[in-house]
Amino acid sequence: METIREETVMRTVSARVPALDASTLEQLISAAVAAPSIHNTQPWRYRFVPATSTLEVRAATERTLRHTDPAGRALHLSVGAAVFNLRVAIAHFGWEPVLRLLPDPAEPRLLASVRLAGPPRTGSAHRGDLYDVIRRRHSSRLPFSDRPLAESLRAELADCAHQEGAVLRFPDTQEAGRLIQLTAEAERRDISNQGRCEESRQWIGGTEDGALGIPDAAIGPLDAEGHLPVRDFSALRRSGLPPSQPFEKRPVIAVLSTVHDRSANWLRAGQALEHVLLLATAEHVRCSLLHQALEWSDLRWALRGSASGPGHVQMLLRLGYGPQGPATPRLPAAEVLRDSDKKT
Repeated sequence: METIREETVMRTVSARVPALDASTLEQLISAAVAAPSIHNTQPWRYRFVPATSTLEVRAATERTLRHTDPAGRALHLSVGAAVFNLRVAIAHFGWEPVLRLLPDPAEPRLLASVRLAGPPRTGSAHRGDLYDVIRRRHSSRLPFSDRPLAESLRAELADCAHQEGAVLRFPDTQEAGRLIQLTAEAERRDISNQGRCEESRQWIGGTEDGALGIPDAAIGPLDAEGHLPVRDFSALRRSGLPPSQPFEKRPVIAVLSTVHDRSANWLRAGQALEHVLLLATAEHVRCSLLHQALEWSDLRWALRGSASGPGHVQMLLRLGYGPQGPATPRLPAAEVLRDSDKKT
């Protein structure tokens, strides 16, 4: 009798869980690759394993930034952001995403796996409208208005980070100024570092196929008053880029950090970052990422402080209200999705 009941339950569950067809798989991957990545390198690959209904996410190590990101921390954040998009998309299409980080120690490039279980649990950890804004989310390197972020929204953004195992804090004006100064110092170092300048040239302006890198249209202006160190991409300013403009005098800065600083923490920080970015987008808040100081070990350490929190800083965010940033290109899903029977 018990066996009959179990079979009935399994048939009921199967009827409620949609089948994964090629079109839906492409939409899942397209959502994942819409995530932000350092210099828009898109350092990820995907493989679907039908036997376990699992999507494996691997690092595309050939797109590692050897000078800017020698430890691969930013790569892990980028992949983590893509994993969060994948989780949101899987839930949107009717499955419960079961995530494992670093599932196989013998295969270090395999950073995560997400099994399509189902049906989704009630009381999802993220808002149901996040899937709708995945493709609307763009980094905005443009000036924001002086309109403040409501305390309730700050608290909701912080809760998004907390759900993913990270901490998001909003430092006061004095601490935000200190963090901006450290970012400016990183900008000065970048401009004089030959290796980083040469590396940036490979990605800024877009790649030859137009599917990777940051096109000129997405670079944005510099701050006419020199207060906010928007990334200058190692002084690779070219004719045709927008002229300098005045930015907000008191930018809203948020600090994303984790208690520990290992590969799994970087992946969690990436998921927290994307959760925050999608919620901000849903609330019509724009965001740019101030990552420069995190690319220098001594400056990254200096970002820690009593006002920023004692953990390991993973990202600085600048948030505000203003124009939506232009989109950057993405590789098509077919180019990042490998056949299930092939090694990656």
